[in-house]
Amino acid sequence: MKSEIADIMIENSFYNYLAYRIRERLKLELKREPKRNTEIRFQLDNSKLSKFIYKNQFSKDEITIIILALISHVLPSFINDILEEFMPNGGELPEFGGVKGKNHRGIIPTGETMLYILAGKDIEYRRYLIDYLFHESKLFKNGIIELEKVPYGEPYMSGKIILTQEYVHLFLTGKELKPQLSQDFPASLITTDLEWNDLVLQEKTLNDVKEIENWLAYNDILMNDWGMASKIKPGYRVLFCGLPGTGKTLTAGLLGKHTGKDVYRVDLSMVVSKYIGETEKNLSKLFDKSINKDWILFFDEADSIFGKRTNVRDAHDKYANQEVSYLLQRIEAHPGLIILASNFKNNIDTAFTRRFNNIIEFETPNYEERLMLWKNNLPKNIELEASITIEELAKRFSITGANIVNAVQYACLKTIANKENKILKRYILEGVKREYTKEGKTTNISV
Repeated sequence: MKSEIADIMIENSFYNYLAYRIRERLKLELKREPKRNTEIRFQLDNSKLSKFIYKNQFSKDEITIIILALISHVLPSFINDILEEFMPNGGELPEFGGVKGKNHRGIIPTGETMLYILAGKDIEYRRYLIDYLFHESKLFKNGIIELEKVPYGEPYMSGKIILTQEYVHLFLTGKELKPQLSQDFPASLITTDLEWNDLVLQEKTLNDVKEIENWLAYNDILMNDWGMASKIKPGYRVLFCGLPGTGKTLTAGLLGKHTGKDVYRVDLSMVVSKYIGETEKNLSKLFDKSINKDWILFFDEADSIFGKRTNVRDAHDKYANQEVSYLLQRIEAHPGLIILASNFKNNIDTAFTRRFNNIIEFETPNYEERLMLWKNNLPKNIELEASITIEELAKRFSITGANIVNAVQYACLKTIANKENKILKRYILEGVKREYTKEGKTTNISV
């Protein structure tokens, strides 16, 4: 993008820099003062905004756009005050753009404001800016800045320029704002206090999970340093399949915890809609928001939306299959890690399974694994009644890790409530029996 040349220092303030850019444009356009051949230089500080600008190596024009989109959140009268310097008696300046909000009384910048400050009435440079910003600049490609959609027939650039909420919060408070579960973002953050040692899986499953860790750690090197970006599709797609309670969700949480990435579990009840076209719209919002955030997307119980496509019998079947096709496109284009979880591998459409980088089986734990799960989850500072051992529990009950955790919790609470000094056998058996009953299984456990 075009830049100035030579030597004005703006003291430490991005807002002073924006004020300078606006005043220089107004001097040139309204007062017909000759354009000065200058370069604006300013010192970066330790703020999140400075670090963000330095990390992305934004141009002066891009920095101007960021501050322009942020300024209304900080100084509502900022633009009005500058315009009054040049137009003390009021008046109209249509070229400057800007709108009033429902509650905000100052000028909210629009795409027209952005173009006027950066290019004035230079048509060619305006066209260049539009092309560059929307097709090459990280600001718009990565969803940092959005241009508000306008009513049909209104000029495209008359929409507000919007700095997305997460960045407004980050630049103003210095703290990251995590997106909350909503209709516009149908996913919630997964966190865990557990560690890899708490996850008991078969060796083959652990090795497969290690492959995902390798992708998260080394994908940038593979794609960029090794020049594989033109040969390998972006992103990594993996299917976790296994019965509930076998560790699928915990594995996703641990992958995020130990690679420093947020894991969002998609709430499919908020995504899937009976109305034609709504499911695609809901998923589009999710993918658009996450595409450049380096998040892990976890679709639990994915069968409900990624399941086998039906034969077309009516219009509803036709659109249901279109939803699956749309999902295939978005998942294949997504540059991050996507994990789909299903109780059974065969429930997932083969059109998806062909596109997975890996399919990982989470099997019901065997005796050795159940033994370890009982050892890991029983409290260390209270004894188990002598009439029962963890070896007996592991051998007798073929249940999952989640079942074991629930049974232990039940037994511990009963022990505390009844002021016992040992965990009684009957409490453990009651807990296990409850787990069988919840899943509709018959059992001959006698308590």
